[in-house]
Amino acid sequence: MLGFVLGSGRCGSTLVHEVLARHPEVGFLTNIDDRYARCPGAVRRHGGTLYRRLPPALSAKGRLRFAPSEGYRALTREVSPLLVDPFRDLVAGDATPWLAGRLRAFFEQRAAAAGAPVYLHKFTGWPRAGLLHEVFPGTRFVHVVRDGRAVAASWLRMPWWRGHLGPAGWHFGPLPEPYARQWEQSGRCHVQLAGIGWNMLMDAHEAARAALPADRWLEVRYEDVVADPAEHFTRMLRFFGLEPDRAFERGLARYTFATGRADAFRTDLSPAQVATLDKTLAPHLERLGYPV
Repeated sequence: MLGFVLGSGRCGSTLVHEVLARHPEVGFLTNIDDRYARCPGAVRRHGGTLYRRLPPALSAKGRLRFAPSEGYRALTREVSPLLVDPFRDLVAGDATPWLAGRLRAFFEQRAAAAGAPVYLHKFTGWPRAGLLHEVFPGTRFVHVVRDGRAVAASWLRMPWWRGHLGPAGWHFGPLPEPYARQWEQSGRCHVQLAGIGWNMLMDAHEAARAALPADRWLEVRYEDVVADPAEHFTRMLRFFGLEPDRAFERGLARYTFATGRADAFRTDLSPAQVATLDKTLAPHLERLGYPV
């Protein structure tokens, strides 16, 4: 089975993906496969085993590492830049025969090489679930959400964040009219724009979920995952048709799940900026159970 972990970026989806990849029946694309067009077949066959034998410190971000990857270089080479950096979400109608064929070849060849019951991949930004479900009808999606104020504050610190270019040059294309009005009324505030970006992604994820069978979508909050990892990873594994085992539980026990920065946006941003995000994000925050 093919499964996908989805998230906005800076939401904890990498943590979720990398922990799930510790399960011995999960295959995935590695950063070696992503980087090198002529990736050795042994890496695709045995990458999961190697990754699970490494301590988490050797797969941590910010250093030379071996780990699961979103594979955007490989997807650009072998599928299409359309999948990697679209200006809007990708839906079922975007599945041209050419694109669908390349997508199937990309994931089916790697899943066959890995030989695992579940092949798990992660996408951030737009969900792309409509397109993916059209090409792979049996696939399942775990959507990782995090407090949008924390996501917006984190985006503003990231070197890859293009919001400083405004809607004409950022990641998410033109602003829908209500959001364009908010942006102008805020004096083109960058904090407001980051909040609008999160809103646009939550709108897209809600629309994607509504278009799928109910049993194909699972939403989890990052804050709940780090507060009780055992419960929520068990829930996600079962959603993908897997049961925890001792090797996975040992791997899970080696992780440190930090909970101390849940409200760090309150110090990363000024009180006025937090108030702006409270107002801008309120409908989605309330639906997801975050206090405003």
